[in-house]
Amino acid sequence: MLLRLLLTSLCLLTSALGLPALAAEPHLKTIVSEASYAMGDSDTLAGAEEAVLNRAKRKAVEEGGVYIEALSQDVEKHADGKTTRLSSLSVRTLAAAITETEILDKKRVLENDRLVFSVKIKATVNLDTLEDAIKRQKAYEQLAEHHHLLHAENAQLKAELDELRKQSRGTRMVSIPRGQPLRNRKTASDLIHTAVRSRDLPEKIELATKAIAADDQYVDAYVVRGQTHLSIASLNAKKNTREELADYVDRAIADFDRALALDASSPWALLGLGDAYTWKKKPEEAAATYERILQVDPLFDVAQQRLIALRLSIARKQMAARQWRQALATLDALLPAHDLPGWTFHKREGYFLRGQVYTRLDKPQPAVDDLTTAIRMDPTNRPALLLRAKLYTRLQQGRLAKDDFDRACSLGSEDACAEVAHFSSSTAP
Repeated sequence: MLLRLLLTSLCLLTSALGLPALAAEPHLKTIVSEASYAMGDSDTLAGAEEAVLNRAKRKAVEEGGVYIEALSQDVEKHADGKTTRLSSLSVRTLAAAITETEILDKKRVLENDRLVFSVKIKATVNLDTLEDAIKRQKAYEQLAEHHHLLHAENAQLKAELDELRKQSRGTRMVSIPRGQPLRNRKTASDLIHTAVRSRDLPEKIELATKAIAADDQYVDAYVVRGQTHLSIASLNAKKNTREELADYVDRAIADFDRALALDASSPWALLGLGDAYTWKKKPEEAAATYERILQVDPLFDVAQQRLIALRLSIARKQMAARQWRQALATLDALLPAHDLPGWTFHKREGYFLRGQVYTRLDKPQPAVDDLTTAIRMDPTNRPALLLRAKLYTRLQQGRLAKDDFDRACSLGSEDACAEVAHFSSSTAP
């Protein structure tokens, strides 16, 4: 669902995003931590390995001396003679604080007919990035709460949309007596405050339209009305064709354009415009719009997340069409040489994809470099380990290739296990 602007949270959000610039020398701390995980009947080997590694990472972050809110839940169920172990671990974006992970020791032992995995790691934690992530996370907790409430209200809103579609296709405008000034900001502000609290989409549009009539220079009024039009299109996407909903998106674009004419650097107007372009399947225009936001505010996380997801989607489609050089250009834009360290973790798939593209373009060493970055951020990435092992084989680095095949095999890759067997047979006396 497209992001709905909630102006009541705007002050909190902008103040929380006003973070100090990153220090020239990041505050790093190396921590050794251990964890264990008992494998359930429904677990795979790879899943259990990943679960125990995530637990060790969480302990490393918590031992870094900065309090984080983490959720660890284990539920064990017995049914039909089988034991099912459900484990959920949420550290949210704070995992980005771990810049490097080295596995010091791994063990598997059988305890009470249950396979128990243990791991010992050495993790490098960037405390500056961790603190910044916590500040941003707190800013978005209220927005997340609003989104949860909005999802619960969808059933009521969909019924109200039937009434809205019966209205005139043109947005109803409120007539203002001739000679009345269009600069009543207090009235407009009060109307918008009421609009963002309303659960009725037709009422939201009507209130925002009245606010515009009261003060046609009020940026927030155009943004709220534009976001409401996008919400209508989003809520009806499953039961109406895109052509039937295009009018709502066009109205949203018109509102965002008007807001940007008044304030060219309005991040929320730009975000709405980028979302509208994404809905209309214009990825290049959407990406350019999200980039404009980050030029104004590099710490605007929502725009950064949108841009990462969009460029990864574009790159996947280009790779599926075998457009390797176009995909490389897209990924180069996603992975600049000097990137904010806090976002590197979120772009880990980009390094893996670019490693695949470099492989297709017969550039093994740059491919190895990107795959190494991806593996450092996710040591359980079996496809990356397998591909890097094959590249090491091409580069005649057999020892490194065997190490990667061994690691991928231990994570459950049958192809890697076959390669390990091949290595063993070829070196047998």
